[in-house]
Amino acid sequence: MSNIEKPGQAAERQYGVGHKLVGKNYATPDLYAKVTGASKYAEDFRADGMLFCKLLLSPMPHARVRHIDASKALAMPGVRAILTADDLPAPADSLTDNGTVIKASKWGERGLTMEPVYQGEPILAVAAVDELTAADAIEKIQIDFERLPFVIDPLQTLRPGSPNPRTDGNVWVRPAPPGPPLPQIAELKWTHADFADYKEGRLPMGSAPDQWSYGDLESGFRNAALVLDDSFVTPNTSHQTMEPRSAMAYWQNGKLYLHTGTQSTAQTLPAIGRWMNMDVSNIVFISEYTGGGFGSKITGGVSMIIPALLAKKANAPVMMRISREEEGFIGRGRPSFLGRMKVGFSSEGRIVALDMFVICDNGPYDAQGDAGSSGRIVSLLYQPQAMRWRGVTVLTNTPPRSAQSAPGGMQGITIIEHIVSKAARQLKLDQVAIRRINCPEGKAEFGPVMNGKRAHATSAFIKDALDRGAEKFHWRERVARTPKRIGSKVRGVGVSVSCYVGGTIGFDGLLLILPDGRVRFQSGIGNLGTESVMDVHRVGAEILGVPWEKCEVVWGNTAKNFPYTCASGGSQTTHAMTRAAFAVAMDAKSKLQQIAAKILGGKPESYDVAGERVFRKGGGAGMTLAQAAQHAIKLGGIFDGHDVPADVNKVTKTSIAALAGQGLLAAAKDNYPRDGATHSYVAAFAEVEVDVETGHYQIVDFLAYADVGSVIHPDALGGQVLGRSTLGIGHAIGQKWVMDPHYGIMVSKRFHHTKPPTIMDVPVDMQWEALDIPDPETPVGARGIGEPPVGGGCASILNALSDALGDEVFQRAPVNADTILTSLEAGRPMQLPLTQHI
Repeated sequence: MSNIEKPGQAAERQYGVGHKLVGKNYATPDLYAKVTGASKYAEDFRADGMLFCKLLLSPMPHARVRHIDASKALAMPGVRAILTADDLPAPADSLTDNGTVIKASKWGERGLTMEPVYQGEPILAVAAVDELTAADAIEKIQIDFERLPFVIDPLQTLRPGSPNPRTDGNVWVRPAPPGPPLPQIAELKWTHADFADYKEGRLPMGSAPDQWSYGDLESGFRNAALVLDDSFVTPNTSHQTMEPRSAMAYWQNGKLYLHTGTQSTAQTLPAIGRWMNMDVSNIVFISEYTGGGFGSKITGGVSMIIPALLAKKANAPVMMRISREEEGFIGRGRPSFLGRMKVGFSSEGRIVALDMFVICDNGPYDAQGDAGSSGRIVSLLYQPQAMRWRGVTVLTNTPPRSAQSAPGGMQGITIIEHIVSKAARQLKLDQVAIRRINCPEGKAEFGPVMNGKRAHATSAFIKDALDRGAEKFHWRERVARTPKRIGSKVRGVGVSVSCYVGGTIGFDGLLLILPDGRVRFQSGIGNLGTESVMDVHRVGAEILGVPWEKCEVVWGNTAKNFPYTCASGGSQTTHAMTRAAFAVAMDAKSKLQQIAAKILGGKPESYDVAGERVFRKGGGAGMTLAQAAQHAIKLGGIFDGHDVPADVNKVTKTSIAALAGQGLLAAAKDNYPRDGATHSYVAAFAEVEVDVETGHYQIVDFLAYADVGSVIHPDALGGQVLGRSTLGIGHAIGQKWVMDPHYGIMVSKRFHHTKPPTIMDVPVDMQWEALDIPDPETPVGARGIGEPPVGGGCASILNALSDALGDEVFQRAPVNADTILTSLEAGRPMQLPLTQHI
């Protein structure tokens, strides 16, 4: 049993005080389908005459296709079509909402290629009557490859005279104005002198394309009581979603119908339009259920166009089922960081100077933002008085990367937390106290100086989370407990703070009050397991005074008319879409008041809305919501959607036109002000027990205490806090890529090779709690939570291991039994300190 709370010590925490729906638990509308198996994912769909697609993947990390001979495959009975890169549409430019044209990148991923830049990249696809026939056809295709130089280690390609992973260069750079606004690939080579520190296990720090600074760094180090200079390596890790990126497509009456998993239903539609070079009015995208994303499916993936194009070529529906091994190649991963930090501390533990250098292992395609994000997050979370950040985003011939929960933030937190823990021990300070003296509060500043000032947070109450978490975890008692070692077993405790961005603004809400009095919420949010697709609309139901059982949420099919909705990434959904839900509910309330005034007399402000009615304040005449909806249809204009608000997005306007005349239609843009950038925070506490004779260790207890603003749905929040903490724990205890440096191919190709944590790896009774303090810069008070726990989950475990074993056992994650045993025996870290993919 957990030692965090004993039975009878505390009553269950109650959230949402003063609310009927917000902050309360409920059964989501999709729950029954999920637990009974009625929910349909992409692989579950079938259509008459459906073909099956298999992919031919590159066996080499970098090559050029000189010739393809598919004649034997095409002659096979049952083979209907073969798709190559020559069949793909040209990359399309995109248009922002304000009319800005963003040119298509010539370096972007296209789905199929004639120049594979990693082992496992799809070269062609075969459609056949069944998967066995398609697989047999793949074996009969002959390809003549020209081998090209490859690089899988980012440090290797920075050495003078070394090969480049792309023919155009090896790093992403952002040209200075008036250069192109988008990142460009360029060549960067350091000097032999730059690599002098490598032999000592310290990260070399050559020229960096990206950098910023503030404060007097030299003075900070000069006056510091303690200066630490450490290097640390974080792992490349696959997203490991339970549902791979399988897809099914067919064409009907000139329209493309496409099924696949996504994090963002509404925002995936324009992505498909760009990849297919089609008008979105000719695309119907269906994604009612998605088996996880973690950043790998923010707008699906470009591979979904393969069955779409094959279906058109073969004139039949096509299913593309992705295997676990294929998912390991095309399913995306978190970039590894090679990081070095020089940190100066005052005698009280305050960070007075921080010099941060990171190399991001980007993979071969689009520039990832992890490097830049790491500097901003570290500057916010630890509030250094002076700071310099430098970053290099290096291309490698390894599988593509994308945002993975807390991109950059997780890596940066993991690197600095190792140093903060070491500093506390050397300064003889409490681990909670040293974090408390450094962490942000209120409208804390962060990042570089831009236009004469630094950005600031909307709010931060992480000090309260640290205090309450330490009390709930019995931190002082655990630290004071002796002896730490009994026999071969040693206990250690660790704490970490963590944060990430928590929301955006400016999206639309859309709802209908139907003539029977029911309320229908149009939700363009993806249903990826977080429940925000439903949760955010309880805000609207509460404002309108409608019981949840009389509400309907429409989601998962773009033919059902959704508003302009945020992408579900960057922990923005709860914040962004509760604001939109609040705005549209207030619009509906205003229209109900106007209808009542028109029908019953008086002024709109004389009426109130509650209990499924609109009625005169203080008593008197009123009407039901059903009656008001019927009047809205008769009145027309703004009341039933025939007159459209000018400020909503064109996507929303199209949906309004389709829904007009069905009841009282409300549509509104989130125009509420916001002072600062929204972030959420977590304080994580962990205890581990290590057997120093075997190197095996287990996590004894874990607690995450969250500062996420107002709690909307406690059970879903708890699932996110602990689930994403577990994702972070995986980076500490085992998940990583292993590659063969000679051939440049992936060794950890299967799920069990880089296994995410299971129920056997975490404490029986992991705990969480939230402050439930509203953010002052959003009308509902809620912030996002998907990503902030990740860094805390990883770093708290690593810090607990250091507490148990000492600071000279590891300088990279994850930490395995062999690392512990060999390092304890040698008295120093025994893994290769800077080599990738080991």
